[in-house]
Order: sequence, then structure tokens, then C-alpha cells
Amino acid sequence: MRQLFEPWTRMSDPTHASAHSGDTPLLQTIGLTKLYGTFLANDSVDIEVRPQEIHALLGENGAGKSTLVKTIYGLIQPSEGEMRWQGQRMVLSGPSEARARGIGMVFQHFSLFDNLTVAENVALGLDGKESFKDMSARLEQVSRTYGLPLDPRREVWQLSVGERQRIEIVRALMQNPKFLILDEPTAVLTPQEADQLFIVLERLKAEGRAILYISHKLEEVKRLCDTATILRGGKKVATCNPKAETAASLARMMVGTEIKQVKAAATRQITVPRLVVNDLCLEPDDPHGVRLQNISLELRGGEILGIAGVAGNGQDELFSALSGERRSNDPGTVVIEGIAAGHLTITQRRKLGAAFVPEERLGHGTAPRMKLSENALLTGHAASGMVKYGFIDTPATLATVDRATEAFDVRKAKRDPEAASLSGGNLQKFVVGREILRKPAVLVVSQPTWGVDAGAAAVIRQSLLDLATSGAAVLVTSQDLDELAEITDRIAVMFHGRLSEALPTAEASREKLGLLMGGSGLDHTEAAHAARA
Repeated sequence: MRQLFEPWTRMSDPTHASAHSGDTPLLQTIGLTKLYGTFLANDSVDIEVRPQEIHALLGENGAGKSTLVKTIYGLIQPSEGEMRWQGQRMVLSGPSEARARGIGMVFQHFSLFDNLTVAENVALGLDGKESFKDMSARLEQVSRTYGLPLDPRREVWQLSVGERQRIEIVRALMQNPKFLILDEPTAVLTPQEADQLFIVLERLKAEGRAILYISHKLEEVKRLCDTATILRGGKKVATCNPKAETAASLARMMVGTEIKQVKAAATRQITVPRLVVNDLCLEPDDPHGVRLQNISLELRGGEILGIAGVAGNGQDELFSALSGERRSNDPGTVVIEGIAAGHLTITQRRKLGAAFVPEERLGHGTAPRMKLSENALLTGHAASGMVKYGFIDTPATLATVDRATEAFDVRKAKRDPEAASLSGGNLQKFVVGREILRKPAVLVVSQPTWGVDAGAAAVIRQSLLDLATSGAAVLVTSQDLDELAEITDRIAVMFHGRLSEALPTAEASREKLGLLMGGSGLDHTEAAHAARA
């Protein structure tokens, strides 16, 4: 069998020679620079991507990846430098001109309307030169051809997250791109769906297209990509063959230092039940939400329980039910520290020793335009001594910020900035740190390392292990199976509002979890309930 990838080694010269070095680059940036005031988001970035190449773009949060791809896609204009397309200088007036040249992009966050059909959503992203009927037929054909089947007539709210990802990819493919940018495309996919996507990307590569691939999952970068360009602090610091690297060496290039290994304590004492959920059923407050059906779990002190599942299967609704954002008529459905709490508010649950970290760090976990100290007050006033005799203890709120900054390496321009001024990874470290520093008896955290770089992820995961070692009960919802395998004791799976039996992590293979995440592990009775959910 002919080898698909030719090996080459990392070179210190920034103009790294690829396996396609005899070809003219399809896309090239030369000295590309973007200034926001005095802040250099991109600093003289040179990158070359050739036909038949899957090229990874790596870097920690705030490294300049988003700025670079937005420039390539025409969303923003560079301050200096130039782009070349097939050897010719290219200046883009906007995304429509980028698409006309053959540049497509699939963003990390979906841009879909739930109440419209698949075909209607796709039509919104096309130029409208063909009839809706012809476009729908072509959509069905393209999706089938690439092994990403879609029914053009179905409304988006009825689809799984994996199917929604297909819409975004197929919509881009219908524009027949020569160059496709993918931003964290496997973040919401089961392992089986990710494998299918990799087959699609290999086919696109074989057709002569070029792919610029952004991901924090370094093992999948090693598996899939021919070349990797690493950004740090807005500058290109390396170009390499990821297959010749280890995940650790790639991470080291990204952050500039060795990543600390996440280590669980040699022994951890498992104590009394601290969080118990008894046959929880809850109707959604959103017409497109998921109904929780007979959820039961027991979580003891010193234990970390992971909940896996593709987004949109009830994880958000479960978080709301546990945190008190949604309350139950039956107090006994949620028990915290032995006290029935299903009817209690968030503040009352915090006073029982519980803490909560939602998935959305900006807007849900923090108020964007409020200072970090004010955000610390929002969740800490109930149980952290920040309010005395009805007055805010400002030094106490600032002390929380300082402690979180030191303990979790939160990098910021000044002592107490607005939440929105922090990069995603640093804000996530602050939000997690703010709650852990309260030393809660129960911590419920959703997607703890969503979209953060390897260094920040290691800090957060270690903090969760340390909290459990101190005797807390920790519930982690995550779509990252590697993360759950690294830090949990048991793993359960959410599917269509139901929770599977928890498996010991040592017995929870990716294949077994992937099947459960796709509903294959349900018995016939559960499957019938799920289909009607």
C-alpha cells in the first residue's frame, strides 16, 4: 500500500520544507500583521498551505489563531503584510470574495436557525443563483457523496449536534472550496463521528483541496495532519511534521515551557454521599430543550464522576437542575450533604456547600462588563464572607481575585480587569479557581477545559483532582473523553435526557462510550422513550 504521508523533520528555519515543496502554495501569508491599538494580535506571520495538504494551526488561547484565519477568510483586514493566492497577491474585501476565490470556513460555533429546515439554512449561506429545488437536490447529493447524509426537509432543532456539524461542513462543500478552514470540528462529535469526519477530510485532500485545521486535540492532529504551524504570542514559532512529534512536544512548542503532568493522589479516601439525585424528571423550559427522564446518581466525597455525551442530550438541563436554576417540585430529587435541596435556590444550595461552574464562561459564568472582583461577589456572597452587615467587603472580593490569579496562573493586564478582557483560557481558570477556592463539599462543573490550551487544561484538571483528594465530591460533564479518562473514577453517558449506569473509568473504553453516546447502548424500552423525547 502506497504510504499516504512522506516523513520530514522539524526545521529551525521558519520556512519549513513540506512534502509538497515543489508545488506553488495555494495560500501564502507573508509578514501578516494585525494591530489592535498597540496590541499585536499577529506579528509578521508567514504560512504556506499547499494543495493536497492538511495543515494544522496550533497555539494556546490568545496565540493569534482566530485573527489569522479571520484575515484569510476576509472577515478582518491586515495592518501590514500580504496574502497570496496561487502565487498572486490577494486582497479580500470580505467573506463573499473569499468564497468566490474558493476559500471556505466552518466555524467552531454553529450559525444555524433551529426553526428552519436543513435546506433553508444551507440556502442562507449560498449565492442564490440556483432554484431552491435544485439546491435541495444538490445538497442531498453532496451530503451522500461525502458520507455526511442529511435530509434537506428536516428542521434543525430535531437534529443531533453531530448532524448540525454536518450541515456546516456540507454547506461549505457546496461552494466547491479549494481551501477549507475547520475550527475545532470534532469538539461536538462522538469518536465514531470523528472517525467518519477524518475519512471525509482525507477524501477532500485526495481531490486536491487544502485544509487548514485548528484543534486543541493534539493526538488527532498527529493522526490527521501533514504539517503543523505553531503560533505563540501572535508570532509563528515553529513549523513541523506533527507525526514526527509527540503530543507533549507539540504542547511544549505551543506554550514555550514543559506542560506539568496531571497526577492523581496515590490514595484517595472515598467517604459519604455528598450529592444524590433520585429519579429526577424535568420538563424543559425551552421548546427545543431536552426532557430529563428518571435521572439517578450517587456521588461520594473523594470521588469524581464524569458525564459524557454529545452536546444537546440533556447536559445543560441537568446542570440547571443541580445548580437550582431550574427547581423541582419534589425536594428529594436532589440531595446535597444529606439535605433535600430540589426546591432550593442557587444561593441556598451554595450555603449547603455546593459550587457550580457552567459551560459558558462569558455571560453565564461571568458578567462580561463587570470586574473580576464583582464577578467573584456574584457567586461568593452567599458563603464566602464577602458581605458583612449588608455591606460589600471590597478587600475580600479583591483578595479572591488575587488568590485565583496566583493559584491558577490567571494572566491579565491589571489587578482587577473586566471579565471580557481576559482570553478564554484565562477566564476559564478564573471561573474554576473562584469556585474551588471556596473549598466546596460538592462541585458541579460543565466542560471545564472547553476551548482552552494544553497548559490551562492541565492546571484545571489538576485542581479538580486536588479538590477530590481534599474530600469533595466532583461531578464533571465533558465531551472530551480523554479528559474524563484522565481525571474521573466513574463515567456515565447522557443520551436524549437519560443517564446510563456509571462504568468504572478503567472499563470505559472509547468504543463503548462512543456507542452509548450514539444511543446504541440503550435497551429497547429506553430507545423507545428516547425516540419520543
